[in-house]
Amino acid sequence: MFKDFFRLFYPNLCIICNDVLLKSENPVCLRCSLALPYTNYHYTPDNNPVAKVFWGRIPILQAIAFLHFRKGNMVQELVHRLKYKNEPYIGDFLGRIYGKSLLDSPSFSKPDYIIPVPLHPAKEKLRGYNQSFHYASGLADALKSKASDSILARNKSSSTQTKKSRFERWTNVNSIFIPGKDFYKVENSHVLLVDDIVTTGATLEACADVLIQYGKARVSVASIAFTN
Repeated sequence: MFKDFFRLFYPNLCIICNDVLLKSENPVCLRCSLALPYTNYHYTPDNNPVAKVFWGRIPILQAIAFLHFRKGNMVQELVHRLKYKNEPYIGDFLGRIYGKSLLDSPSFSKPDYIIPVPLHPAKEKLRGYNQSFHYASGLADALKSKASDSILARNKSSSTQTKKSRFERWTNVNSIFIPGKDFYKVENSHVLLVDDIVTTGATLEACADVLIQYGKARVSVASIAFTN
């Protein structure tokens, strides 16, 4: 009763359209949820542009993305708020929704561990959280898997990937990821590596290389969004 009374004066609003949410809607209303630009790549493994990003570069079991990212669309706003507006719950929400969808895909193989691309400790301290870890946590909750941010570590910072060429993106992240304190846990296992956006795949490739080379892990990739 108190919650209902409170909502009369301070209603929960959809984070996309700002309409008042129903009790069953949080943090996005049903209308906006249906309007999100889903890729559905996990249902079409033979026609998957994300997988093609890694062809000939590194052996990835499956590479998928939840949403299409285009300049000015609602996904850009969601990712921006997740990363820079202290709204980590957006990552958890997107991870849970995507995880439930992945369970319906016959081609998706459940991972032993879900690993976020690590931030440099200084950047994570400044931001207060790793946005990709919250996405990983949401996925893990839906898939009944384990999310861990101690498998991989970042040993030096890098400049932003925005506006860099494919080669510049690769050199920007090459050799900056190392095994973390719990790296031993993923040896010879299947891991799902996650990040917020896939553009050239350079960051994910650098992380996957460490997991494959030193841990003999089988690596899949699942990002929040894909730019195409």
